Amino acid sequence: MRPTGSAEELETRRRRAMDLLESGMSPAAVALAVGVARQTIQKWKAWVRDGGKKALKAVPQHVNTCRLTIQQQKQLRRIIKKGANAAGFPTDLWTTARIAEVIEKQFQISYHPDHVGRMLHGLGFSCQKPSKRAREQNEGQVKQWREREWPRIKKGPKTKC
Repeated sequence: MRPTGSAEELETRRRRAMDLLESGMSPAAVALAVGVARQTIQKWKAWVRDGGKKALKAVPQHVNTCRLTIQQQKQLRRIIKKGANAAGFPTDLWTTARIAEVIEKQFQISYHPDHVGRMLHGLGFSCQKPSKRAREQNEGQVKQWREREWPRIKKGPKTKC
């Protein structure tokens, strides 16, 4: 897990730790002073031994940017709003795999379906699950069945003979 703080703050902490080590403090005391485990100090010490002070340099976290242009994102939003049927799919249910397929066909940009969900969230869409109830279901008949038939066929407590 990545420690909290910006890349620059983490670099400053590493450099401070190495300065404290050079001043003669023990690794355990340095670890306590900068708020890390003793093993971390040993790891940083090995980095400096193998690569010099430049090994402590800040490494900003990589954040993927959307490969679709703003215009392409607007176009994708319009395609999604028209529905999956309009895009040539047999049902009107959008899945991330289907959207990845549309992006590949329309824009020649390949996305893994797992990453499409994050992109869609950024475009203002949220995950939706269709209800697991048939459209043809009659609520009145269901209620009547539950009141009359279900108690009759429901398994009761076991009786001892």
